[in-house]
Amino acid sequence: MKRVLLFSLVMLSLTAQAAKKPNILFAFADDWGRYASAYAKVDGRPSPNDVVRTPHFDRVAREGVLFKNAFVTAPSCTPCRSSLLSGQYFYRTGRAAILQGAVWDDKIPSFPLLLRDSGYHIGETYKVWTPGTPRDAPFGAGKHGFEKAGGRFNGFSQNVSRMVNDGQSVSDAKQVLYDEVTANFESFLKARPADKPFCYWFGPTLVHRKWIQGSGKRLWGIDPDLLKGKLPGMLPDVPIVREDFADYLGEVQAFDHALGLILTRLEQLGELDNTVVVVSGDHGAPGFPGGKCNLYDFGTAVPLAVWWPGKPGGRVLEDYVNLMDLAPTFLELAGVKPPRVMTGRSLVPVLESKQQGLVDAKRNWVITGRERHVARARADLLGYPQRALRTPEFLYIINFKPDRWPMGDPYHLKADKQPDFNTLANNTFVTFGDLDASPTKAWLMQQVDVPKWKWHYDYAFGRRPRIELYHLKNDPDQLKNVAGQPQFAAAQKQLHGRLMSELKRTGDPRVSGDGSTFDKPPFVSDFGRRPRKTAKP
Repeated sequence: MKRVLLFSLVMLSLTAQAAKKPNILFAFADDWGRYASAYAKVDGRPSPNDVVRTPHFDRVAREGVLFKNAFVTAPSCTPCRSSLLSGQYFYRTGRAAILQGAVWDDKIPSFPLLLRDSGYHIGETYKVWTPGTPRDAPFGAGKHGFEKAGGRFNGFSQNVSRMVNDGQSVSDAKQVLYDEVTANFESFLKARPADKPFCYWFGPTLVHRKWIQGSGKRLWGIDPDLLKGKLPGMLPDVPIVREDFADYLGEVQAFDHALGLILTRLEQLGELDNTVVVVSGDHGAPGFPGGKCNLYDFGTAVPLAVWWPGKPGGRVLEDYVNLMDLAPTFLELAGVKPPRVMTGRSLVPVLESKQQGLVDAKRNWVITGRERHVARARADLLGYPQRALRTPEFLYIINFKPDRWPMGDPYHLKADKQPDFNTLANNTFVTFGDLDASPTKAWLMQQVDVPKWKWHYDYAFGRRPRIELYHLKNDPDQLKNVAGQPQFAAAQKQLHGRLMSELKRTGDPRVSGDGSTFDKPPFVSDFGRRPRKTAKP
């Protein structure tokens, strides 16, 4: 009798544990491309991952899984987040498919609100979905925000540098901002009803421009010269660009430290063992050619590590992941059936597997794209429509309007008068508005007549052909377009068919009808102001 009772109690305990829904921690950094020290061991070639230090991301990857091939659907903040929150390709989200002028359609299901309706305590700190109207709409339009301790962490290098200039030590100044992160998280935990699982979105914007020049070395000890020979091939390997990238990595390290604070607090509370931790970024580096707003890997590839305690960890996976896959993943973890409208595929089977490498043979490609980023980057408020198919062997890109300027119109560029360095480094909108203002942009624009840097200048700002094709085995940075070459004709045809088939299957307006949907109102609206007519460069 005692054995039967004991067995029954054990079975009840196991059933209760199985029924307990996991907490979800999603740490998502603005403009954070695929740079984390965990990747240094798996990349197989020199890169900035040899220099950056992200011990807390690395811990998540070590205890869980590290994805080598994670990509966004769109390398622009709002479209990327629209896709992630809805679990759909960005082009299926209506006016949320653009950046400036985005409007959320509340008929589109989003994973945070579905989790809330299923009994989760949800909360967010800093950025979720913006710019867009209403702000953070897919997460409750601010109703679930926990930011009373402040938002100074978003301007990490600016605020730390200011405090240091006022006489504080670097460590004390950093601690002020770390305390803010902890306080905001504590307020979220305090508001949590007893016994409710939670979903917390930690979305600081510090990795977004702009940072204090030289802060990477001053605040984090990152020597720019350590990046020599390790920058992506499209970047000029010169001191000012290396310093700019070191500053970028400094913001990444600050984000990683904040992640560690949250993990430590969960561990102290005994909650970490029942929390799925997911860490990623919303697209590539800002203010660098080929990064943000580009469909090359430098613009679309992002870090992704997932730790699901109790599931097989210590694995490096080669499955191709699009961040829209996270929405159905979070819902399945919570026992919520993903809506049929979601085009993303849950990662739960991959996370439960014990395999290394490629777990799901069907996960060997992703599609990326973009429409409009900065509204006034081009005359008549037009975007730069692109779609791409990425496979293990190739990157295939269609530029639907090759007559347009990829990074925006060359406003204010005259032979006798150019914007000065300070203007170019600090004002994104003065010219080529889809490339964020930065020291790198400013330096490169001043090399326009220097033969040594002509290729880099043209790569950054020049027009592009309708079709781009890159063979990754010999060209991992995607610098040599082989479209049209006879030896790749069969591959190009196959890639084109595969891309167009998926775009049509998933209802992409760019390839349906006359393909001009995104070039007409309301997508070319400008917040109620009269559109600017064609302007001379």
